[in-house]
Amino acid sequence: MTDNEKLIKQCQKKSSKAFNELYKNYASLVYGICLRYTKDKAEAEDLMQECFIKLLSKIGEYEFKGSFEGWLRRLTVNNAINYIRSKKVNILSEDVSEYEMSNHEMDSNVISKMSAGEIVNVINQLPDGYRMVFNLHVIEGYKHTEIAELLGISDITCRTQYKKAREALMALIKKNNE
Repeated sequence: MTDNEKLIKQCQKKSSKAFNELYKNYASLVYGICLRYTKDKAEAEDLMQECFIKLLSKIGEYEFKGSFEGWLRRLTVNNAINYIRSKKVNILSEDVSEYEMSNHEMDSNVISKMSAGEIVNVINQLPDGYRMVFNLHVIEGYKHTEIAELLGISDITCRTQYKKAREALMALIKKNNE
C-alpha cells in the first residue's frame, strides 16, 4: 500500500491530521482547476474551499479504482460546473459580439512565445460558456459527448461552443499582440 493510499484511508476514517496533509498535497492542483473555471483568484479560492468540503464528505466513496488524482479532478470539475450553474447565469447564451467571428490564421510563433500565465489570462477573457467548454475539452480531456452530458446541452451545441471558443481565443490573442 502506498503512502498516498494510507493517507486516503486515514481520511476515510475522518482523521483531521490526514485531511490536512491531503489538503497540502492537492491544494495547488484543485486551485489550478478552480482558477480555470472562475475569473479571479478570490472566487477560485472560495471554490477550492467548497471542493475540499465536498471532498471531505465524498472521500468515503473513493474505492481505490483508478488514480485518486483523476477522481479528485473529476470531483473538482463537477463542483466547478455546479458552482457556475448556481450563479444562475445561462452560460451558453452570452453576448459575444465583441469577438470577430471569422477565420483567424494565427502564426504558431505567437502562441509559442506566450507564457503559460499569458495563455491562462487570454482564456480567462472568454465568456463563461466558451471558457467552460474549452477547458473541459482541451485541458481536462473530456469528449464532446461527455461535456454535453455534464452541461445538459446537445452534442452539437457543445461542438459549436468549442468552435466559437477557439475563434474567440484566436481573436483575443491577435488583439493582445497588436
